Amino acid sequence: MSARPYILAEATWDMVRTTRYEVAILPWGATEAHNRHLPYATDTIESDAVAAAAAGAAWERGARVVVLPAVPFGVQTGQREVPLCLNLNPSTQLAVLRDLLPGLRDHGVRKLVILNGHGGNDFRQMIRELQPEAGMVLCQVNWYTVAPAREYFDQPGDHAGELETSVMLHVAPSLVQPLSSAGPGRARPFRIAALREGWAWAPRRWVDVTDDTGVGNPAAATCEKGDRYMRVVAEKLGQFLVDLASADPDALYEGAGVPQ
Repeated sequence: MSARPYILAEATWDMVRTTRYEVAILPWGATEAHNRHLPYATDTIESDAVAAAAAGAAWERGARVVVLPAVPFGVQTGQREVPLCLNLNPSTQLAVLRDLLPGLRDHGVRKLVILNGHGGNDFRQMIRELQPEAGMVLCQVNWYTVAPAREYFDQPGDHAGELETSVMLHVAPSLVQPLSSAGPGRARPFRIAALREGWAWAPRRWVDVTDDTGVGNPAAATCEKGDRYMRVVAEKLGQFLVDLASADPDALYEGAGVPQ
């Protein structure tokens, strides 16, 4: 397979030094249990695959984007009792981002998209802290929200359910165990109404929520569903990358600077 110039891990120095990249994409996943049938690297594998597909679509349209190596560790403070769910605290994630930014900005990259694939990660407050001194546009995309999941899946699920399992069956089928081995992914709700309804929030203690580490039934998952969903997500995300690449970082708002 020939190297893809939009995948930094595959690109050579000659490719990189002769390309003016406009947008960097940083896939960010996690290392955690995903029911009995999906691997611990599910979030990372999927984020990486989505980033590559979207970047390829954007590259074909002339946008010079580059996918950075994926970060495989996420926030797992609610899963400490589950073996080898490896935690990276939000403050550590902030430090990682702060260290990476100069290596992008100083070589002409003016926009960074953090492509998140783990529900425990949230980079918005970090972006708010970093943005004033970043010297580049920072944004976050949760890839699993790009397209409305309920239009493609009967019961998308929250973790290792139909959506995630279908996507893994499409991008890494050899790593998916037979669905007959999976648990049902039943989740116990909060006792407190406000937390159940979602207008109050508290982190979940995973071992109290689920018996098989899944939240969502994967039984109806298929490779075909994953393929269809991935195509839509890659198309929409690819167009976003094209739009972002062509945008002037100092003129992101319609009508800004125009006298009223």
